[in-house]
Amino acid sequence: MLAATAVLTCMHATVRLVSDGMHSFEIVFFRNLFGLVAILPLALRAGIGSLKSRQPGLQLLRSAFGLVAMFTWFYALSVVPIAQATALSFTSVIFGSIGAALLLGERMRLRRWSAVLAGFAGTLVILRPGFGDVDPTALIVVLSSICWAGALLTVKRLSATDSVVCIVTWNSILLTVLSLPLAIPVWVTPSTEQLLWLSLIGLLATLGHLAMTGAFKASDATVVFPVDYTRLLWATVIGYLAFGEIPDIWTWIGGTIIFASTTYISYREATLRRARE
Repeated sequence: MLAATAVLTCMHATVRLVSDGMHSFEIVFFRNLFGLVAILPLALRAGIGSLKSRQPGLQLLRSAFGLVAMFTWFYALSVVPIAQATALSFTSVIFGSIGAALLLGERMRLRRWSAVLAGFAGTLVILRPGFGDVDPTALIVVLSSICWAGALLTVKRLSATDSVVCIVTWNSILLTVLSLPLAIPVWVTPSTEQLLWLSLIGLLATLGHLAMTGAFKASDATVVFPVDYTRLLWATVIGYLAFGEIPDIWTWIGGTIIFASTTYISYREATLRRARE
């Protein structure tokens, strides 16, 4: 999951770069198209039989959640500083962890709740609600976070019956088909340079989702979700290096809280797992 957060944040930065000359809806389509191209070799190597899903309805639901999350998230990346958008997106951890407990029946120990709440507190430190005007785009990010949490919970349920390659391949196919009609009205023929960036977006997205799906297949969603907080650290560094966005002191304080909470829960869960073994 840590690898997934690093790769996906690099992908988000590339989306921000390409969005200067292309509508976010078209970027979503090409992200899915090139993501499908990237996953096809693995799918063909695994064989056609491995792509048969035992829960096709959930595959469609996962893609529907993912499509709304992607459209709203890519738009937010074009208008909001990458570190701030990342901080706002952490509400998905709250929605996801609660959903895992209520819908998947996973046990939420006190330490897991503490990690989730501490990470959310770190996000509040960064946003400091009540100390400035509320940005309307924040609601767009929150909507994206709700849908993203729904997509991840669906991935967790799918991982019980379907392989990682099956889940990611079907998601790429469905998202490519579903995103094309929305991209056509805002279509601009991309240049060669833009195509290279778009292909990189697709590759990074595929690698990130393979790592993420593997993480959910290997452990409880309530364990994996808190690690998502490390995206803020990647976003802060990349935002500074690529776009000259300098986070304030509150971003660093909140990021430290987030990193500490994630590290603690990971260490604690590893200790409990060794004890059980």
